[in-house]
Amino acid sequence: MANSAQARKRARQALKQRAHNASLRTAFRTAVKKVLKAIEGGNKAAAKEVFRASVKVIDRIADKGVFHKNKAARHKSRLSAQIKALA
Repeated sequence: MANSAQARKRARQALKQRAHNASLRTAFRTAVKKVLKAIEGGNKAAAKEVFRASVKVIDRIADKGVFHKNKAARHKSRLSAQIKALA
């Protein structure tokens, strides 16, 4: 357990930040799942629209350092390729 006042404060801050990061991770995963669901629907135009909105969320979360920028880029690339493959 934290012994100094500084350590107690940092423990409180860490809990608060952990909860915030958890919500951002959830938003990231939800954005990816929305695009996957749109792709499964088969409508290319709708999938593009959902993808465009999701890219903003994914980039914003990667900029905050919750996920590595390369992980965000990898997800965007794979989703984009799946949309492109729709006929």
